[in-house]
Amino acid sequence: MFKPPLESALDLSGTQSALPFQLGIVMLGLSAAFGGTLVERNGPRWAMTVALICFSSGFLLSALGAATEQYWLIVLGYGFVGGIGLGIGYISPVSTLIKWFPDRPGMATGIAIMGFGGGALIASPWSAQMLESFGSDNEGIALAFLVHGLTYAVFMTLGVLLVRVPRTEKPVEGAPSILAGPQVSARQAVRTPQFWCLWVVLCMNVTAGIGILEKAAPMITDFFKETSTPVSVTAAAGFVALLSAANMAGRIGWSSTSDLIGRKNIYRVYLGVGAAMYALIALFGDSSKPLFILCALVILSFYGGGFATIPAYLKDLFGTYQVGAIHGRLLTAWSTAGVLGPLIVNWIADRQEEAGRSGAALYGLSFVIMIGLLVVGFVANELVRPVDPRHHIPAPGDASSPASTTDASSDASSDALSEKETADVQRQQPESA
Repeated sequence: MFKPPLESALDLSGTQSALPFQLGIVMLGLSAAFGGTLVERNGPRWAMTVALICFSSGFLLSALGAATEQYWLIVLGYGFVGGIGLGIGYISPVSTLIKWFPDRPGMATGIAIMGFGGGALIASPWSAQMLESFGSDNEGIALAFLVHGLTYAVFMTLGVLLVRVPRTEKPVEGAPSILAGPQVSARQAVRTPQFWCLWVVLCMNVTAGIGILEKAAPMITDFFKETSTPVSVTAAAGFVALLSAANMAGRIGWSSTSDLIGRKNIYRVYLGVGAAMYALIALFGDSSKPLFILCALVILSFYGGGFATIPAYLKDLFGTYQVGAIHGRLLTAWSTAGVLGPLIVNWIADRQEEAGRSGAALYGLSFVIMIGLLVVGFVANELVRPVDPRHHIPAPGDASSPASTTDASSDASSDALSEKETADVQRQQPESA
């Protein structure tokens, strides 16, 4: 049986070799959630510097772990330290681009998150080529980690030097202000039902996408292995590449479309049409390869589009003041979905196989569950309403703002914005002409 290089070099099981990656995804969500406020407070250049140090250091620690055959160093470096850099680096360009393009937030976030997903298209063949050149033993893997760490450090340094937020002291006449409209702090946002509705929406959409992506190659093989034209290993790999392309295209295409038809409407498409695509695969997928492939591509485009559109949805509801911090907290939905999606599909497929079923029957129940989850997400999206004004931060000089009024029947500290946050937003507001 084929074993990946890391498993062979360090004599690891499949579960062990997957641990650094899984820890990295968990740390991405946690660091984005807990570091989002610092990103907004200290700016994108500070955030990208932290991301540069952590992400590159993670690869360098992994290189040391591979060279010395210390697996725990790879887990620490690639998973823990690198995951922190990944999370901080994920949210900082998103919040920055929203500020640069306040009238096209969907397009802006689509560009940023398309780049995040597109990195795999470069890194995967590049890594394979390095292992082919350096060898798949400990020294070759260590050298590959080292080259990754140093190369990423160079390119991320360029990003640190170039990034900046738009100046707001003298706005262009007629251009929308980056702080126009209601603004909500991250601390207040997590106390609103809108935040948790969007948390459910993102979690359900991502879970449904991972349900296809995580087992794409074996799934298409199982669906058609008992037909007269089974799917070869090469064709299955091509199917995975097509899904990656659909994921990428959806990130920029669907998120830009949301600028035209609105965020709630585009999520109606993601969740409603996505459920219909799953139903078509469950009912007719094993009888038509084109239908199976088309439905899967649509689902994966919605998966990518959902990722890219959610920051713009947050901006619409909570403003741009601390949208990066709010986005970071919402990414815990991604971490949850990253566990939930594979768990549903793999566990059910294993149970169905133990019961003597094969082919498409391995996934039928999983697809029914995914349809149910998408319906839950659809309902959550319908429940989203504008944020109650009592959660808004007070405009400069507005003493009558609901967010600054003390309610004798409630805890004032839970509803009022802190003095520091108020001062922060006042400094960011553009001066009147």
